[in-house]
This record gives sequence, structure tokens and C-alpha cells, in this order.
Amino acid sequence: MADITDRRSERYAAEHSSPEPQHLVELSALTIESSPSHRMMVGRLEGRFLKMLVAISRAHSVLEIGTFTGYSALSMAEALPATGRLVTCELDERHASIAQKAIDASPYRDRIEIRRGPALETIALLPGPFDLAFIDADKGSYGAYYEAVLPKMSSGGLICVDNVLWSGRVVEDGTDETDPDTTAIKAFNDLVASDPRVECVMVPIRDGVTLIRPR
Repeated sequence: MADITDRRSERYAAEHSSPEPQHLVELSALTIESSPSHRMMVGRLEGRFLKMLVAISRAHSVLEIGTFTGYSALSMAEALPATGRLVTCELDERHASIAQKAIDASPYRDRIEIRRGPALETIALLPGPFDLAFIDADKGSYGAYYEAVLPKMSSGGLICVDNVLWSGRVVEDGTDETDPDTTAIKAFNDLVASDPRVECVMVPIRDGVTLIRPR
């Protein structure tokens, strides 16, 4: 993933945001050491951003699509009330296992449930409503995830979607239109921006996050 913001500015922003707890420091180090895809992890700055969104929205129920190693789920769980609930969907068994170990060792083990398997099948079985949803999984399915999640949101709920700038490829002239992920992200961004059912704002934090509020 290419840098969207100046690396020094992002590091400064992270250093001037509230620190991550020790269990996330350890999970970050483990992810970087053990996974060649470690840049998929949201990291300290976006993790603190997600926690803040859960806190200011006063979310009680959260749905996450794409667990990876659990960093984002654990970040959001910090801001949930004691009776809050977070369901996170993960297809990759190895990632789910790493995440489960991290969750079990955390203070938030009773608030997070990992559902393994295809996310669309999981979402169809969940009754909702959800106060906040975070989408950060396979890019080709973003449109399908969005359509599946939208009717499951509570009144005043918030949908957050990661990687919407896709390393800047969505705005580059001459982008290879045969790249399916770039094509999918651009189509998704256009869909949301023109959808009368919602209002949205795209935030250039890390690889871009779109915040979506159903009307």
C-alpha cells in the first residue's frame, strides 16, 4: 500500500493521538512479524480513529467485515459499553485463529465474537440492527457488503469503509482498468457518492475511509 499522506505527517499524527493499549502494541508486533500482509492492519492512527467513532456514536452493537488479526475489532471494542457486542466476519482460518488468541487474551473477550466463513452468508443470518459497521475485506465485494449491511443499520447508524483511496490508484491518470480491485473500489465510491439513501464523507486517513450515514 502506497503512502497517501506524507509519512512524517502521519507519524506525527499518530504520536499526537492517544496511545494504544499494550495488548494492541503486542498484536501489532506479532502481525508485522508473522504476516506478509501486515499492512492490511489498520494500525495505531486508524485504530484510535475507529475507537473514537464508536465512542462518539455511542454504539452498542458493531459489525465488522474483515477481521484480519483482530486489531480493528479490539480497537473498537475499547469504546463499547460493558454490555456492548461486536460481531466480526473472517474467511481466512489462519487470520481468524490469530485474532481469536488476541481477543481471548484481551480485556474485551466477552464483547467480541468472530464468525468464520463467507461474510455475506453471515450477515444474512444476523438480525441486527447495528449502530456501526466497518467494512475492510475483499474489495471486489464492497458493493455487495454495502447493500447487505445498509438495511441492517439502526436509525442514526454509521457505516465506515476502509481503503477507498486504494493507494491513490483511484485518482491516477492512466490507471490500468484491468485491475479488478481498482475497478471495484472506483465503482463502489461512485455508487455511494450518488446514492440518495445515504450521505457520506471520504476522509483521507491512511488509505482513505468513507463514513456513510443512512438518511
